[in-house]
Amino acid sequence: MNVLMFTNTYLPIVGGVSESVQRLKQRLQEMGHRVLLVAPRLEGQPREETDVVRVVAVQHFNGSDFSLPVPIPGQLYDNIEAFEPDIVHSHHPFLLGDTAARAAETYGLPLVFTHHTLYEHYTHYVPGDSPRMQRFAIALATQYTWLCDEVIAPSESIRDLLLERNANPALSVVPSGVNTTRFAAGEGKRWRGSLGIPAGAYVIGHLGRLAQEKNLAFLAEAVCRALVALPEAHFLVVGEGEARQTMRDIAETHGVAARCHFTGRLQGQALIDAYHAMDVFAFASHSETQGMVVAEAMATGLPVVAVSAPGVREVVRDGVNGRLLAADDVGQMAEALIELAETARRDPLRQEARVTAARFDEARCAERCVAIYRRAIARGGPFTHADDGGWERVRGRLGAEWQMLCYRGRLLRHLVQEEWEQERPSWWPGHHDEAELPPK
Repeated sequence: MNVLMFTNTYLPIVGGVSESVQRLKQRLQEMGHRVLLVAPRLEGQPREETDVVRVVAVQHFNGSDFSLPVPIPGQLYDNIEAFEPDIVHSHHPFLLGDTAARAAETYGLPLVFTHHTLYEHYTHYVPGDSPRMQRFAIALATQYTWLCDEVIAPSESIRDLLLERNANPALSVVPSGVNTTRFAAGEGKRWRGSLGIPAGAYVIGHLGRLAQEKNLAFLAEAVCRALVALPEAHFLVVGEGEARQTMRDIAETHGVAARCHFTGRLQGQALIDAYHAMDVFAFASHSETQGMVVAEAMATGLPVVAVSAPGVREVVRDGVNGRLLAADDVGQMAEALIELAETARRDPLRQEARVTAARFDEARCAERCVAIYRRAIARGGPFTHADDGGWERVRGRLGAEWQMLCYRGRLLRHLVQEEWEQERPSWWPGHHDEAELPPK
């Protein structure tokens, strides 16, 4: 099978979506499928990429780590037609996601979309962030699902949320996979030694982008309270971002900065070894769709202390493979971390963590994706390939533009309706009881 993928984030960006796309692409190729990936042109990208087409992008959009692709369809059609795809897989509902929808319609191909991200948690990266912008982000992603033949949600929580938002019901749950065999083997002593952490110290760990939407001020406050109560404990943080200074400041306030260690971004075996230097993994983000780093941590045998949130609650089982807290309560999270100082290294918790991680093995997840691809292709019937006549391609492109126009029309109608519901005057019929209406 020839799979054409589109993503707004890819190498060398470090993050959940980038990692998910890389792992799925590699596993599909190992299974014998061909993959052509369309991604933004980025600083520091690999020099040789035989199966990746890069498009022009604005770097570090609005001061963030993200790029803003500027797709020019004419640059892509030759590569797409030479590849002769069987299916299109979009990993975003905008920018290159729009291009994916156009390509699918142009060539008569089924379109699959993975809803990786709760986009309303990321609107602070866009100038003019507001509740209205958050509603727009939700509407954009929801309406995009109706352009697709199949939609993939990374967790049951996200599937249920999408259904509540009236998304396309052709929904399947497929988590982003983890190479559980690779993550199971690591050497934590090297990191402990280089950072001056005693071999027997209790180490609370965290890994991810240190960004505003990750709830890291809360996490740092809880961990630092635990460090105050446990004088021999340390905090190991892997990642980079604007919240790093906030976390450092909190550690200074509690007088535990000397026991808080920041490694910056890590990849490959260095990242796996850092997991193995930890005794417990702490996580507090509400913006995840599955919490891939939670599955990675469990693959290394780490119990997890986390706040209940979409995606995370499908992985962490309270009292079985860690602790799952009902809400953001600093005291409760600190107490849970202190409690695990006595039990985190015991076999039952670590064994259950590995059993949980096995459900997210990337081979199993890739096979489920392939089954979805085949279902979409079978349901779609005959489709137009790149060797069709010129008129067929022109008609396909016209059809693609019409589909995108209808999509944006539905989005606009949805937004207008929502704005009216939010802002209609109090005297309008239906807003309040008839007795409250102004006199005639």
